[in-house]
Amino acid sequence: MTEANQATTDSAAPQKVAKEVKEAYFASFDFASLDGSLESLLKAGVHFGHLKSRRHPQMDEYIFTTRKNINIIDLEKTAQKLEEAANFLAEVAKNGKPVLFVGMKKQTHETVRSLANRLGEHFVTDRWLGGTLTNWKCIRGRAKHLKDSEEMLAAGEFKKYTKFEQAKKMEEIERLEKKVGGIKEMTELPGAIVIADAKEAELVIQEARKLKIPLVGIVDTNTNPSFIDYPIPGNDDALSSLRLLLGYLGKAILAGKEAPKKA
Repeated sequence: MTEANQATTDSAAPQKVAKEVKEAYFASFDFASLDGSLESLLKAGVHFGHLKSRRHPQMDEYIFTTRKNINIIDLEKTAQKLEEAANFLAEVAKNGKPVLFVGMKKQTHETVRSLANRLGEHFVTDRWLGGTLTNWKCIRGRAKHLKDSEEMLAAGEFKKYTKFEQAKKMEEIERLEKKVGGIKEMTELPGAIVIADAKEAELVIQEARKLKIPLVGIVDTNTNPSFIDYPIPGNDDALSSLRLLLGYLGKAILAGKEAPKKA
């Protein structure tokens, strides 16, 4: 585990709209307060990697040194890669293309969900359904069915069914919400995918590369960064690190969305 590993947020499976304060970290966040300076990265613990024994050889160029058997990431390179990724995502947003956020590990769920919701973007957490990208037509059909069912529920159309039928339909809605709820508003393939924990997202990476969808990802010292188009070397365990790195990318996406309006 990472040396600066912080207590993970309890992401107790919320399938409904009701959000606790801890689940809406970015809901009213002031993005202007974020910066990618070395001091900010240092304070957030972005530089703490994994044990030396778990070091991936492809990460050598991003590792500054080793202390107490822990790999220390070169924050100057992190800042450079973070800025490159932010500039790219700003262009994607400026062109009106959707951005998909992905977080597989439990400690990434809250951050990914709240950031995507704040940006009006899309997300997948916990489990990636095989074919989410490569079999998009089918997945999109499931997402549309979820939206239609929710609209029927809101309109009171379920009242015409028996209690047993209503219960079965509610179970289906909850099941679909868990699987495709984060992409039910995504009507086309994303212009970019942001991965909070690239080590855990092998299937995501495979599908994205097959369709040539650009990938932005946080890569810890135990990860192969060569499959990520815009790798950001950093701690993918500590909540403070995740919030800073993903928040900075979110700030760039917001700027990209506002750019056409200002023009």
